[in-house]
Amino acid sequence: MFKPVDSGESERKIRVAFAEDDDDFREAVSGELTDYGFDVTSFADGKLLLEAFAQGIDAEIILLDWSMPSVSGIDLLPKLRQAGVVLPVVFLTGRSQPAYEKLALDRGALDFVDKSRGVPILAQRLRLIADSHKKPAEPEFEGNFHCGRLLLKPGISRAYWDDADVNLTLTEFKIVYLLASSIGTYVTYRAVYDCMHYVGFIAGSGENGYRTNVRSCIKRIRNKFRAVDPDFAEIDNYQSFGYRWGKA
Repeated sequence: MFKPVDSGESERKIRVAFAEDDDDFREAVSGELTDYGFDVTSFADGKLLLEAFAQGIDAEIILLDWSMPSVSGIDLLPKLRQAGVVLPVVFLTGRSQPAYEKLALDRGALDFVDKSRGVPILAQRLRLIADSHKKPAEPEFEGNFHCGRLLLKPGISRAYWDDADVNLTLTEFKIVYLLASSIGTYVTYRAVYDCMHYVGFIAGSGENGYRTNVRSCIKRIRNKFRAVDPDFAEIDNYQSFGYRWGKA
C-alpha cells in the first residue's frame, strides 16, 4: 500500500522526541532512525520528556515506550495533553496484545508499533504521520479546484461530481477539499476532526471519541456522493489512521 521509506528519500529531517528506559534499545533505535533521515532527541523516562517540553523542545512527533520508570507511557500521554502538548504520539512497545493497542488508541495515540516490526516499518509509520500533519487543518481555498470527476467551488462552498451538485454542508465541503487536495495521501482522523472544528478541539467519549464523529461525517459524505453516483468509491480508509481521496 505504501512505498517503503529509505534514508535518501527525503531531505526533510522529521524531529522526533523519543522516550525509552532501555539504554541500549533507545540508542539503537535512535541511531537507525537517524540513518532514515530523522532528527531524534531521546529521553530515559517520561518525566525527562515532560520537562523538555516545558522548556520548549522543538519536535514534530512523540515516540513512547509503554513501560518506563516514574510514569508509564500510557499515563504520560494524558499528562502531555494537559501540559498543552498536542503533537501526534506513537507507541513503540513489546506489548503487542490487542487490549494494549486499543487502550493506546483510545487515549489518543495515532499508532501502535510492536518492537518486533523493526525500525524500517517504524520509520515508514512516523513519516506518514508527520507528513500528514504538515497540512493545515483547514485548507486555504484559492479558486475552483478540479480533481478527476470532482469540481470544488470554494467561493460558494459547493462540490460537484460529474457536474451534479452533491449538496454538501460547509463542514462536509471543507473535509472533501482537505482530502482531495491531499490526493493519494492519508489524512489522519485528528486532522479531519480539526477541519470539522478547530485544532485541539475535543468531544465525544474518551480522549479518542472524536473518531466516532469523523466516521459518521465521512459516512454522510459518502452517502451524498453515492446518491449522485452509486459506484462512488473515492474515499479510502486506513484502519485506525485516517482517510484519503483516491482509489488504492
